[in-house]
Amino acid sequence: MATATLAARTQPVWRRILRAPFTGETWRRAAYLLIALPAALLCLVLALVGSPAAGRIQRSLARRLLGVEVPEPDRASKPLALAHAVLTLPLTLIATVVTGFVWFVMLINLGYPLRPDSDQPADYAQSWGGPTLAGAWGVHILGGTVLVGLLMPWIVKGFTALQGRLVRAFHGADRAGLRSSALIALVVAAGCVLLSIPIIHQF
Repeated sequence: MATATLAARTQPVWRRILRAPFTGETWRRAAYLLIALPAALLCLVLALVGSPAAGRIQRSLARRLLGVEVPEPDRASKPLALAHAVLTLPLTLIATVVTGFVWFVMLINLGYPLRPDSDQPADYAQSWGGPTLAGAWGVHILGGTVLVGLLMPWIVKGFTALQGRLVRAFHGADRAGLRSSALIALVVAAGCVLLSIPIIHQF
């Protein structure tokens, strides 16, 4: 995996952007986000009862899906496992909602003619790319599906990179980046909540 990652980094930027939605790394990271929420709930329960299994689960997921090797500490810290579970649960929920929303945007723009707000010719005249259905559909596919699809891997990578950093800090042998990782996670979570407010008001 390391060799493939190194080879990908030597490619021109434009090629990396175009290839990103179709790489195994992107889909492994997307799978991590799908699994991370139920795993976070399970790890919260395990941490509350003082089980060291929470750390093993998080390290295993990070290794298998993110390619992040986290050395096991000599002695598992129950308070840190609980702190990680409490911190990562809302962050994981936000990551799931954000990525789910982006997928939703891609799908509704791909199927633009089927949207309930675009079933009349008058609607096409007011839409981007109008006044014809073909023009409106083409613009929505280009902007809402293709461009958003090219952006999606980097959103997924950002969330999973932070998750991997948190696992390394809270469940690894080296605690050096614990405070900075926790602070970044709190800032990202707060920023996502603030950004979601105007989006929610549109519905």
